[in-house]
Amino acid sequence: MEHTSNSGRRAGEQDSKEPLIRQIMELFGQVQRRIEAEDDEERQWMVRNCDNAAIVGLLKDTTVTELHVLDAIGRLEPVNGITVSRQFGIPKGSVSKITRRLTAKGLIQKQFLPNNKKEVLFRTTSLGRELFRLHEALHRQIEQGVVRFLQKYDDAELRVLARILQDSVQTSWVNPQAGPGPEDEAREAEPPSV
Repeated sequence: MEHTSNSGRRAGEQDSKEPLIRQIMELFGQVQRRIEAEDDEERQWMVRNCDNAAIVGLLKDTTVTELHVLDAIGRLEPVNGITVSRQFGIPKGSVSKITRRLTAKGLIQKQFLPNNKKEVLFRTTSLGRELFRLHEALHRQIEQGVVRFLQKYDDAELRVLARILQDSVQTSWVNPQAGPGPEDEAREAEPPSV
């Protein structure tokens, strides 16, 4: 007689998956560390592809988050800090600190509305616009690299990867029962009992 777990899977099936699951978890950690290490690689790419010494100098002490806020301002300008925070998921306090630093570096400027001295809008300066365009070029380069990388997989493999990533976005690793899992999907597919 085979034993089944609470989720309805056979105990032997779960045990046989464990080494593969552990390998996947380790690989996720390696991918995360690789992505974190790419900050330097991205900065080096921008330095190699920029002929403006002022921007090259600024890149040495510009953080990734500062580049993301500059990117948001460049895309939406003129824009206020609240919109940057909402659209890009960066806390308002962080946006406020970063915009002060970007202003001090000469990458953005503040603009006040004519009849409203409280509302501050941000725009890129010519230097900020140049860095924004360089950052955009970097993202195009990354996107091309991702597309080239994924081309080696067939449609079925890409659908599995897309499903895994979609499920991951909706799942809490801390509270797995909070997000939908395969058991939830199976239950949803079954007609309700009468």
